Amino acid sequence: MTATVIERKWHTTAEVAQMLGYGLSKTKMLVLTGEIRSVKDGRNRRILPRWVDEYVERLAREAEVERSA
Repeated sequence: MTATVIERKWHTTAEVAQMLGYGLSKTKMLVLTGEIRSVKDGRNRRILPRWVDEYVERLAREAEVERSA
């Protein structure tokens, strides 16, 4: 019998804040303004891992553009 590993499909706002090294209030603001995409699931917000990656990639691209200007 082999063990099945279930990967997380969603992250909470608090988990994303910890991953990014941000405070919870800053992360909630990024979610509410749409900087980080999310879906509402009942009373909670859920964030796909790829949406966190998109946010980080966008910040990196913007930093590159600023640096080359």
